[in-house]
Amino acid sequence: MPATGSIRDGISRLILLLAATVLLVLVVACGSDEKVNTSGQSATAAPSATKAAAFPSLPAATFATCPATTGTPPEVQMKSYPQRPPLTIDKTHQYIAHVYTTRGHFIIQLLPDLAPEHVNSFVFLARDKFFNGTTFHRVIPGFVAQGGDPTGRGNGGPGYTVPLEASQEQFVRGVVGMARSNDPDSAGSQWFVTLGDAANLNGQYTVFGKVVQGMDVVDCLTPRDPSVNPNAPPGDAIIDLAIQEIASGG
Repeated sequence: MPATGSIRDGISRLILLLAATVLLVLVVACGSDEKVNTSGQSATAAPSATKAAAFPSLPAATFATCPATTGTPPEVQMKSYPQRPPLTIDKTHQYIAHVYTTRGHFIIQLLPDLAPEHVNSFVFLARDKFFNGTTFHRVIPGFVAQGGDPTGRGNGGPGYTVPLEASQEQFVRGVVGMARSNDPDSAGSQWFVTLGDAANLNGQYTVFGKVVQGMDVVDCLTPRDPSVNPNAPPGDAIIDLAIQEIASGG
């Protein structure tokens, strides 16, 4: 028959073993919190798939610094021209486009030596007030802000086309290019400003200018895309687009 002391010793060891086991379980359970993020999912688990938003969100700081819309744009003049205007610009001159919008004013340095036909067409349309009242109907943050369509839907133009003037100029942030359909020679009046680098556009679309002042205004243009939501409120409008011509040496 076992001694009473041996029984007590065995029971004590069993109690200590059980206590150690319980303590180990508690430590492991508490340590697992390191893999839980604020959403309640394991940090190592793939996030659940969600439907992508139509536009990526702009940083809060950008929204905070964007001015409220101001000014009243004129009514769009639905003009159409029978043919592309003759080349009348002087490639030795500087052409500066001052774009006054309901979000503010930005300035484009046009590049007649790089794309004379596109600059000539843009200057012609601007001087004829074709762009006044038109909106930035397609604005994709981080990609492009596109305007120049009198219909505001993305399918309007001046009635003529301008052939592609490809160059080695890169589509980096702030570059101004001419939109077109699948036909490389189908550019009309719709133009865009790149809101970020867009290497996929290089050589495929005509570069004819660069924003040299007021890129913060372009960044504040209201995001919209008529192909996603054709019933969205109209985009921010152009109040006036004025051309400043500076002679060489002037």
